[in-house]
Parts: sequence; C-alpha cells; structure tokens
Amino acid sequence: MRIISGKHKGKQIVAPHNLPVRPTTDIAKESLFNVLNNMVDFEELEVLDLFSGTGNISYEFYSRGAKSIHAIDSNHACVKFIDQTFKNLKAPNVQLFRTDVFIALPRFHKSFDLIFADPPYDFAETDRLVEEIFKLNLLNHDGIFVLEHPKEKDFSKHQHFTEKRQYGKVNFSFFTLQSEI
Repeated sequence: MRIISGKHKGKQIVAPHNLPVRPTTDIAKESLFNVLNNMVDFEELEVLDLFSGTGNISYEFYSRGAKSIHAIDSNHACVKFIDQTFKNLKAPNVQLFRTDVFIALPRFHKSFDLIFADPPYDFAETDRLVEEIFKLNLLNHDGIFVLEHPKEKDFSKHQHFTEKRQYGKVNFSFFTLQSEI
C-alpha cells in the first residue's frame, strides 16, 4: 500500500502478511480521497477510523494534515503495526485504541468531522454500527460518515444516507448529519 497524497505522498507501507485484514485497494482509496477532496478541508478534520486494520486510511488522513485521528481495531497485531508505522511517520496527533468498536464508541464524549468504517465484509452488525454512530451523536453536523461494505448491502433507505460510490468490488456509502438552514 502507498500513501497517495500529502506530505508523505508516494511512501510505501508494507504490512505483515499475517494480519487478518482486507486493505482498501489503492485505486478505491485514491477515488475515495478524490471525492473527499471536494467535500472537506483535511487540515481541519477530526477523524475517527473504525476497523483500522493496517491503518491504510488513517495514514492518508495524517499525510493530508488531519487535525486529529482516532483509530480503533480489536486485533493486537494490527494496532501494534499501526502504532509502529505512525511512530515512523512521527505523527503526534493520533490516538490508537485496541478494543471492540461497540465498547469504544459510547466512551467517546466528542463528535467527529469524518468517520470512516471498514468492517469485515462478513460482519453481522454493520446495520447496528450505522445506527450507533447516529444514536451516540458521534458525527458533527455537516460531518461525513463513510462506510466501506460489500455490494450486497444497501443503505439507501437510511435517513442520513446521501450517496453510494463503487470502485470495482469496493463500495462506499456516504452519510451526513445536515445542519438545518
């Protein structure tokens, strides 16, 4: 995997082969960040990265200057790899949590500008995850929640759903909590 843009543009990051992950492809990640580039100011973002895996998405946000990043994964080896990689990148604004997302989410007493979640494609509680994000008020008004999921999942009927983008086998659903005008 590589960092696509920002101060670490082009940096290759090689994850151990034994991590139980399905990293977002570089093509899908680049497409996602091209879309986000037209929606957000990366340097003002407070980001929550759920099911961080290799840290692929968090590195991209960091490289583009995100104000803060909170990354959560339940796998010890994944969190250890992310921690070491961020130390190598000299990233001061990252907090890592090794825990289950449903344990972590209620403990946040703040909301985020951007939430990215990439649960395993066979994750049985994806619908619950989407509901928890909004029930716990974890997304700022005008914030963006991006969920990576298999093509079989359809969130178009969710009240906060705004759009779906597909890049090969990778699907992203976007949700927002719009401020009243």
